[in-house]
Amino acid sequence: MLADISERCSTIEECYEFMLAYAAQGLPSDEGSPSGGQIREYLARAEQAISDLAESCATALKQERFEPAERYRAFFAVVDRDAQDSLAAIELVLAQRPISSQLIDNLNASIHFRALLTDLFLLSEIANAQRRVAKTMASGG
Repeated sequence: MLADISERCSTIEECYEFMLAYAAQGLPSDEGSPSGGQIREYLARAEQAISDLAESCATALKQERFEPAERYRAFFAVVDRDAQDSLAAIELVLAQRPISSQLIDNLNASIHFRALLTDLFLLSEIANAQRRVAKTMASGG
């Protein structure tokens, strides 16, 4: 389950990186340019990764038996709030015709999206640490 969270984190981070590049292009619309065609794809993948993130975290908590569980549950509640706020912003952007570079720049600057990214960076680091510990324990170290 940690792999699922890690994959979701990667998808959302890739979207953010693409949005940075898209915003820098100064495009008035997503129509008529190669990156314009891709922006909706990246946003849709991020939307999917975010939409089930809380459920994935809850499953990981059960399967991995993280301790202290109440600390993880509390943080996963924060992740869920930030995810829902980010999801609302992404869905609003996806509903627009056209999607300009300026619109994406504003999404990038959204405190909600940045909060979610920070949450995901923290989750990624925790997942990596958990893997290192498990590997060390398995090798008898």
